[in-house]
Formats: sequence, structure tokens, C-alpha cells
Amino acid sequence: MRLLQNIHNYDVLTFDWCLRRKRRELVVKLSRVVSRTGDGPMYVVVGIIALLTQHWPLAQLMAAGFAIERLLYFIFKSSFKRNRPPAAIPGYRSEVEPSDQFSFPSGHTSAAFLMAGCLSFAFPWMAWILYPWACSVGLARVMLGVHFPTDTLAGAILGSTICSVLIGLLF
Repeated sequence: MRLLQNIHNYDVLTFDWCLRRKRRELVVKLSRVVSRTGDGPMYVVVGIIALLTQHWPLAQLMAAGFAIERLLYFIFKSSFKRNRPPAAIPGYRSEVEPSDQFSFPSGHTSAAFLMAGCLSFAFPWMAWILYPWACSVGLARVMLGVHFPTDTLAGAILGSTICSVLIGLLF
């Protein structure tokens, strides 16, 4: 239990440091835009494009990846039941309204890293764009106040691991 408390204390300190940055209003505006790019509709569009262009390996990887990622995401969220920053830090209000109650792991971040992995597998030259974008989605979720840093780290590990394991199994 002490380890979990130490991790939580580190998270709160890091979270607080992030939120005290200069030009906070600009960062929040940018974070809103970046966070929206990690919403589900974009992934559906990419999947449809993969199907329409008959890029079967990408379509297969994305379909299997998102099915597994969403399942594990819901299992972890309901198992860990970690409160989001507004519920864990008295008096704090996030910049956006989260879609659910719990924060661990970050679903936006896990989906972004899964997408970055899938598209990088299909188009390796895009990796240098996709992974910084996925990191930005995770950072945006922290800057909007709906996740602690370790929530996004866990999401990145979850999405990346699922993609790596599926590539190893399917291809």
C-alpha cells in the first residue's frame, strides 16, 4: 500500500507542476484540440479508409487491436477505480468533463498509442509523426485535468503492448 501512496503522491506533485506552467490558457486551448484528435471517431474513419483501400493487414490489426484495447480498458477502469484529479484533489476542477468516473488507465492515450503502432506498422515512415502525436494526446489529458501522469503512462503501455503482441501473432 505504501508503494501506491508514493506513486499517488508523485502523481499529484507532477500534476500540480504541469498545471502551474506559464501560458496555461493557451496550453488548455491546444490541449482541447489535441485531445479531440484522440477521440473515437477519427479511429473509425481511419478503419474505414483501410477497408476502402483494401489495406487488409492494417484493417485486421486495427479491428483486433481496438477490440482487445477497449475490453482491457474497461476491465482495468472497473478494477482499479482510481479517482480522477477533481475527485482526488479537494477544490480542483478539470477543464473538461470526463466521459466516465475513473482515470486509470487513460483510454485516450491507450487508443492513441494503439493507433500510432498500427499505422506505423503499415506505414513505417509515419512513426516519427504518430508517436509524438500519441504522447501529445496523453499530455493533453493531463493538462486538461482529467488524468494523472501515471494514468497516461499506463495507457501508453497498454496501447503499445497490445499492438506489439498482435503484430507478433498476426504477421
